[in-house]
Amino acid sequence: MRVLVVEDFEVLARSIGTGLRREGMAVDVVLDGTAALERLAVTRYDVVILDRDLPGVHGDEICRRLAQGRCETRVLMLTASGTIRDRVDGLSLGADDYLPKPFAFAELVARVRALARRATPPLPPALAYGDITLDPARRIASRAGRRLDLSPREFALLECLLAVPGLVISAEELLERVWDEAADPFSSAVKHTMYRLRAKLGDPPVIETIREGGYRIGSS
Repeated sequence: MRVLVVEDFEVLARSIGTGLRREGMAVDVVLDGTAALERLAVTRYDVVILDRDLPGVHGDEICRRLAQGRCETRVLMLTASGTIRDRVDGLSLGADDYLPKPFAFAELVARVRALARRATPPLPPALAYGDITLDPARRIASRAGRRLDLSPREFALLECLLAVPGLVISAEELLERVWDEAADPFSSAVKHTMYRLRAKLGDPPVIETIREGGYRIGSS
C-alpha cells in the first residue's frame, strides 16, 4: 500500500509516517500543498491523508483536483475542523473519509486500510497459493501451517505476488509499491529482500525470477 501524508505540522506528519511504516505501508510525507501536487503528478498512491489548511495550495483545492481528474486515489481528510458543516463540506469536495483531530492512531490505520481496499480491485480476505497463505488484515503469513516471521517489506512483496498468481511483476513496480520516496531506484533492495523472502519460504521454491527483470508466483 502506498500512502501520501500531507500535513504542515511536521512533528505530526513525521509521526504519522513512522507509524504507518510500522504497519507495513510505503509512506511519503510532504508539508505543503504544492509539494503534494508534485508528488501526485508522478506517483500513484492508494490513499492520501490530507490536511485541509495547508500552505501553498489549500487542501480543499487538492481534493477538488483529484475528484475532477477521476483519480482512483482515496482521500482521507485529517483536520482540526471537526464540526458537522466542516465534515459535509470536505466530503462534498470529493474526500472519501474525514477524521477530525485529535484522533486515535488505531482508528487512522483502520480507515486508511478501508480506503485502500476501495482503491484497488477486491481481493479475498486471505491470499493463497499452494501451501502458502497470507492474511493481509491480521498480517499473518504461513506455509504448510508454519507461521513465517517476515519483515514488513518481505510481507508486502509476498502480498503483491500472491495477489496476481501467474503474472509477472517487474522489480520497478515492486519498488514503487513496497518502498517509499527514500528508496534508491538504482539499488538492489528488491533483489536482496526477495532473497531473504525465498529463504524464509523454504523448499520447494515458489517464486520464479523472470529473465526480463520480474518475479512471479505460479505459472502463467
